[in-house]
Amino acid sequence: MTKLTEVSVAVVFDGKGRFLMTSRPEGKVYAGYWEFPGGKIEPGETAEDAIRREMREELGAEIFDCKEVKTSVFTYPHATVHLHFIQCRLKSGAIKALEGQEFKFVTMEDLPEPILPATVPELEVVTACRL
Repeated sequence: MTKLTEVSVAVVFDGKGRFLMTSRPEGKVYAGYWEFPGGKIEPGETAEDAIRREMREELGAEIFDCKEVKTSVFTYPHATVHLHFIQCRLKSGAIKALEGQEFKFVTMEDLPEPILPATVPELEVVTACRL
């Protein structure tokens, strides 16, 4: 069995009901696949602390009004991840791709492809929990 990796992911909506997705940058496993933004929870961090840090590091974005809406576990060939889905709002200001990734706000009808396998089964559930 692979080690369990704790991961925090952001579910962020814009004013038009679309949600934010980012592509995985070159050099990472599943590069080019789309997912909710986020990353590993570091020792001593809560899921909310981690998503605030990750959003700053990856997208230069500040978030607020955070609420964990779901958790799930997904096993890849290389790792098992425990995902913490944190719904949050963006403070005003532009999002910037600081790690060479792409980002866009989408709906269930215009999803980018390919989507990261752990994200696929959660899309409808977490996007139905809008704040």
